[in-house]
Amino acid sequence: MKTLAFATTLILCQCVGAVAQQQQQPGSMYQGQMDRLDGNASKAVDRSEYETFMGTAFGSLDKNKDGSLQSDETVQILTVEQFTLTDANHNGRISRSEFMQRVMADFATADHDRDGNLQ
Repeated sequence: MKTLAFATTLILCQCVGAVAQQQQQPGSMYQGQMDRLDGNASKAVDRSEYETFMGTAFGSLDKNKDGSLQSDETVQILTVEQFTLTDANHNGRISRSEFMQRVMADFATADHDRDGNLQ
């Protein structure tokens, strides 16, 4: 199974309320997460499904609905270091664009065979 970056997996867990009942390697996506993301039931998560889901996840994480994420909105899913890396312009907030760039980079990293799908 292809893996997602650790922060992305944590976001998935928080946004869908999923908790793995089994032991898993840090950063791996378990079947429950795959099922929630696999909108067309293809047994894989394609780039478009992932991007749509993560766009929705951003909206869920943005508790004050100001269009950006402050550290207090991400404290349960991102370390200070992860927040800082995602905040590309270092203004103390993660914009939708910064968030999407990070999670889509995580997707690309996890897509080892570059077929545009995570299985």
